[in-house]
Amino acid sequence: MNVLFWGTPAYAVPSLNALHAAGHRLVGVVSQPDRRRGRGKELMPSPVKARALELGLPVFTPERIRRQPELQAELAALGADLSVVVAFGQLLPPEVLAQPPFGCWNGHGSLLPRWRGAGPIQWSLIEGDPETGVGIMAMEAGLDTGPVLLERAIPIGLLENAQQLGERLAALTAELLVEALPLIEAAGPGPERERLERLQVHPQREEGLTYARLLNKDDYPIDWHQSGLCIHRRVMGLYPGAHTSWRGERLRLLATEPLVQRLADQITPEAAALCGRWPTASDAGEAGMVLACEPGLGLVVTTAGCPLLIRQAQLAGKAGASGQALLQQLGARPGDRLGG
Repeated sequence: MNVLFWGTPAYAVPSLNALHAAGHRLVGVVSQPDRRRGRGKELMPSPVKARALELGLPVFTPERIRRQPELQAELAALGADLSVVVAFGQLLPPEVLAQPPFGCWNGHGSLLPRWRGAGPIQWSLIEGDPETGVGIMAMEAGLDTGPVLLERAIPIGLLENAQQLGERLAALTAELLVEALPLIEAAGPGPERERLERLQVHPQREEGLTYARLLNKDDYPIDWHQSGLCIHRRVMGLYPGAHTSWRGERLRLLATEPLVQRLADQITPEAAALCGRWPTASDAGEAGMVLACEPGLGLVVTTAGCPLLIRQAQLAGKAGASGQALLQQLGARPGDRLGG
């Protein structure tokens, strides 16, 4: 099929690669404009644009596709049979949605209607969802409201961070898109309602609807008065950005484990061996206090619930450190505090 691909971050690159490898003709790629990134603030293309250029594909980078009717007409002239959207970053206007005869289809990284919106991977981790997945959805004017053609669920590991989960979901999105396109082609073009009836898509239910809002800078500081499990989930979901302070310096938390006895089978054996050794914060002093420096493992810190083992962290201006190297870098002692 002739495909117009819309995507921006690294998450979307496996889908672009998979459609190309499956033999579909990519008539164009639409991505967000180049942005300044890195310490040097150099103007850099998005991961999708960079890959599209490697493949020799025409690339379009609208600042706001809704406000660019000339570009909309240029895209229509490409003659795409359908559009595939994976983490593009802008809502497509009705005029664009109506262009391809086989419709516009979105690979979305959640089990809809759980986590519609921009950050489904991060919020599924922050909220402690036991599973997530990917849905291939027919696009409508609303935000992730369309009916779903294919869907597949995967479990979320307690120690899995946003990058690791994102890589798994990106691969699953690519797999499902390759599976979906022959079904969409076999159903044929025509009026939207008739096409979707032939495909036997299922509308999203109303119960369980949540929105994954965009994260902001206020989400990233750790509140040590939350429970250890809640803090751990934030560290995993906000990876690699959750942070606290250590002796006046910013300390990013990169890997933690909640020392909860009931979760002992989901954490590492060495962390499980520490469960039950210390009381909760209400009995052990102020939240954020270092309870122990475990050789080869890291810092054990009080919270509003179970203690938290910090296994990997990064001081501002330094490389990340874990285990014994982290203990040596911080020079921590029992009774020290984080976040004060």
